[in-house]
Amino acid sequence: MSSDEPQQRGGEEPEGWAPRDPVDTPAGPPSPDETSEQAPEPDAQAKTGKKGKKKRPKRKGWRRIFPTWRMVLGGFILLILLCVGGFAAGYMIVDIPPANAAATAQSNVYLYADGTQLARDGEVNRESVPLSHIPKDVQHAALAAEDRDFYGESAVDPKAMIRAAYNTVTGKGKQSGSTITQQFVKNYYLGQEQTVTRKAKEFFISIKLDREVSKDDILAGYLNTSYFGRNAYGVQAAAQAYFGKDVKKLTTAQGAYLATLLNSPNAYDVATHPENKSRAVGRWNYVLDGMVKEGWLSAADRAKTKFPAPKEAKGASGLSGQRGYLVQAVEDYLTSNDIVEEDMLAKGGYRITTTLQRDRQDAFQEAVDDQVMSKVDKDARKVDRNVRAGGASIDPATGKVVAMYGGIDYTKQYVNNATRRDYQVGSTFKPFVFTSAVQNGSVTQDGRAITPNTIYDGTNKRPVQGWDGGTYAPENEDDVDYGNITVSTATDKSVNSVYAQMAVDVGSDKVKDTAVALGVPESTPDLTASPSIALGPSTASVLDMTEAYATLANHGKHGTYTMVDKVTKDGQEVELPEQKTSQAVSREAADTTTSILQSVVDGGTGTAAQAAGRPAAGKTGTAEEDKAAWFAGYTPELATVVSVMGQNPDTGAHTPLYGALGQPRINGGAYPAQIWAQFTKDALAGEPVRDFDLEVEEGADVPVVPDPSDTGEDPTTGGAVTGGDDGGTPGQDQGQTQGQDEGQTQGQDQGQTQGQDEGQTQGQDQGQTQGQTDGGATTDGGTTTDGGTTADGGAAQGGQTDGATVDGGTGDDGGTVSGLTDGATTRRKAEGAGYPGYY
Repeated sequence: MSSDEPQQRGGEEPEGWAPRDPVDTPAGPPSPDETSEQAPEPDAQAKTGKKGKKKRPKRKGWRRIFPTWRMVLGGFILLILLCVGGFAAGYMIVDIPPANAAATAQSNVYLYADGTQLARDGEVNRESVPLSHIPKDVQHAALAAEDRDFYGESAVDPKAMIRAAYNTVTGKGKQSGSTITQQFVKNYYLGQEQTVTRKAKEFFISIKLDREVSKDDILAGYLNTSYFGRNAYGVQAAAQAYFGKDVKKLTTAQGAYLATLLNSPNAYDVATHPENKSRAVGRWNYVLDGMVKEGWLSAADRAKTKFPAPKEAKGASGLSGQRGYLVQAVEDYLTSNDIVEEDMLAKGGYRITTTLQRDRQDAFQEAVDDQVMSKVDKDARKVDRNVRAGGASIDPATGKVVAMYGGIDYTKQYVNNATRRDYQVGSTFKPFVFTSAVQNGSVTQDGRAITPNTIYDGTNKRPVQGWDGGTYAPENEDDVDYGNITVSTATDKSVNSVYAQMAVDVGSDKVKDTAVALGVPESTPDLTASPSIALGPSTASVLDMTEAYATLANHGKHGTYTMVDKVTKDGQEVELPEQKTSQAVSREAADTTTSILQSVVDGGTGTAAQAAGRPAAGKTGTAEEDKAAWFAGYTPELATVVSVMGQNPDTGAHTPLYGALGQPRINGGAYPAQIWAQFTKDALAGEPVRDFDLEVEEGADVPVVPDPSDTGEDPTTGGAVTGGDDGGTPGQDQGQTQGQDEGQTQGQDQGQTQGQDEGQTQGQDQGQTQGQTDGGATTDGGTTTDGGTTADGGAAQGGQTDGATVDGGTGDDGGTVSGLTDGATTRRKAEGAGYPGYY
């Protein structure tokens, strides 16, 4: 090869080649020195590798615990692939199944505590109709209530599902998060179980169904399978159950009400739960406003729409008598405590063992029939049509409801009078005020500790002191002025002016807290923190009040009542909530309250309860305008509350009970106390008699001797000083208190029995006259002479027990005496010719 060849090759210009800049590129080959400078060192070669690239330095320290961006990206891509693969697999695997067995739903079986059958339900009421028979307004109302974007959205709404799951987990309430398509799939193809498997199937079936079936067909299926309450499945059955007409004849207002029920059929049935009407109306307004917003209803038509009153519900014939009330109460317990979903329970198949005891249940019904219903004469007295009764009984040691009376017959009076929350509890609330006083160590306005012997001013219409919410001066029953009076005696006589003041002394907010701690629901209507709270304007149910009184009977230990011992379905036991007991108030607070409530039974307004033949504590109560009368009481073994109520059977309006059962008035110390006594006696028959084991607050059993200067008594003569501000006698303070505490009690103890045995109340007159002579004043403000005559003529009238007045003979004071004898200890109240008001 010639020496020219390398140069010739070097002179060739390959395609795409460009000459280097002559300044930067040497003309000849590099010199040895240059070569040595450009060659990399051996160590550098090792670091850069074969291709001359640098190796990434190793991650050290805390950096090693975090994934690299490549790892994150890879994981994200893998997750997406898995989701897509899972979705594809689920979509392919899950087929649209045949309709479920809802049409052949099983019965629920309800058992007494001893295992004998109480009732069986489960007959499904369903009638399907085509969508063309359902008015557009009714369709739109359902959409406005449940899924306003139904026609424009996909079958599922992941955003809503995530939101519902979040709200459920964070305690903001259970939400389905389901579209109408998903709800239809759940109703028609699946079940109501809250499981991941069921939700996954629902998800895929909904997507498939949405691709294969029209929106109209899905909406029709939804409206024909949804549960509306009253055992009505589908909108046609619901239209008949609530309004007695076919669905095609429903008005817009009625359709909106049925749509309201989809959210909570039981809670929004205002005929069954009238206390929930405000919530139902709020939901109804939400539906109508949604229709306006979506352009389905004009604002003008919306303004003219009035809330429709559904007809009174009728129970199934198989649930006649008390059975329907008991089943309804048990169902409410199961659903309100999230033990079983309402629509799941409606589909049936459950075997439910209740806490109700058959013999005590029978005893309750017999007591109501004997004491009240047997005296109803609808032909002679129109007002007797309005008489209702409700009752409940709880074992204080276990919290188990052992008996309940809901009404005369579930198929005739559908509303359960034991669980409804729309009648004022009246003075049965007063013991909670005193309990709160002891619990909080409260004192009067002048700094005296509140005990059973603390003296208060019982003047009628006395404005409360220390309240900055305006003037409040409650009336006492029959406008009686009691003057200075102990807390115990004020409880015996249910003196409003004393307890309103005590509520302020304790703090009405603390009183409310104590009532809630004892068992009165915080959501109870009209349970407001003000002085009036003491007089019982709140509308707790009979069952609520029974729970609260059971806490007092259990020495202040509170456990939420239970009506269910065991629930099974298909042989599998359903988990029940754990029964938790806590010390709601101190034992001293509860027991001291019990001590003054014993006095109510021994010599106050609740003496009819003595017929139970056992140590008892209790309190009477009367609602405003005598629309309801209550007796709440307990023995060491059993807490029971009874209420007699007035309600027009045609309109459902609450009505006064004046003249009912042939009596001028119905008071808590009469029929309710008599029912309580008979039931308690029969329910505890054969069990040993137990006395209360009480630990009262310090000083509770120390009698207080009033200062003569406060009572109006002349310290030199012991007589009354006349000329009080109200035209009566200041001596009333001493005379009335002492006379009633000493003389009247003495008269009842020594002479009342004699009066009943001999047909007169001679002993009672002697005791009462003696007591009034000691103090020198009568309860009506007139002075008493040594001869015992009263300033108004001395007429005295007996306390009501069973409403049958018999001639009691002539009293020692020359005034006429009438007594009531039913075998129980009775109380005679010396006043003018008026009927004695037991509040």
